[in-house]
Amino acid sequence: MGTPEQPLAGLPAGRHGGVTAALAGSCHPGPVLAVTALMAALAVTAGQSAPRCALTVAAVLTGQLSVGWCNDAFDAPRDIAARQRGKPLVDGAVGVRTVWTAAFLALALCVPLSFGCGPRAGAVHLTGVAWAWAYDLKLKATAWSWLPYAIGFAGLPAFVALGLPGQPWPAWWIVVAGALLGIGAHLGDVLPDIRSDLELGVRGWPHRLGPDGARLLLPVPLVAASAVLVLGPAGPPDSWAPAALGVAAAVAVAGTVVGRRRERAAFAAAVTVAVVDVALLLWSGATIA
Repeated sequence: MGTPEQPLAGLPAGRHGGVTAALAGSCHPGPVLAVTALMAALAVTAGQSAPRCALTVAAVLTGQLSVGWCNDAFDAPRDIAARQRGKPLVDGAVGVRTVWTAAFLALALCVPLSFGCGPRAGAVHLTGVAWAWAYDLKLKATAWSWLPYAIGFAGLPAFVALGLPGQPWPAWWIVVAGALLGIGAHLGDVLPDIRSDLELGVRGWPHRLGPDGARLLLPVPLVAASAVLVLGPAGPPDSWAPAALGVAAAVAVAGTVVGRRRERAAFAAAVTVAVVDVALLLWSGATIA
């Protein structure tokens, strides 16, 4: 095992020109971009002004970056010991200290950006980011690993709602749907690495369910989130809403079936269901506050 700036003995330290690319690979770019894009769509749907929408997106992006870099930097000793090739830190493309620095810089930027959307909005968003850091640093390997995801995803639509003029509280159903999507995202995110995590002694909630148990449970919170979005708003659902709910259910189940052989399909299904759910909000015109 190498020093913080040379993750593996015998591997060259990352060159200056490649550090940016290595940092991009260390931040978990897929989830970061997916969450940020979905929140951008939600902010537009909710009616935020262009400047406020840009501020919301910047706050979410920096928060997600800080969480992703914290995750990789904290896991580096374990990943290096297991020689999990394919990760920039393990491959020697970037040093642990550099990734920790990026994580704290992103977190420092996230604070003023979040409070720039209003004091209550900022407090809600930063609470979610704090829980995400708690997941990275401690809760990931406990039976409570689902809780930061539930709180963080529930807080994202609340952050958008509280950033509207008048800082209105979010509707209950959007918060519940966010929490359910978070639990589904947790299951889908863990599945690709669940077997290697178990070998390394990680015992989070999905790991205790086992690979098959986590995969079979995955559609439940995803479909439940879509059902809440269809049935939660006041008044009867639109005529096309059941069809959208059917699509979400089909995608969630397909992710479970395909995930038996290609476990990354489970996370892709979770992201797709989230996209369908944002489309439900966009087309229904339901107000989230």
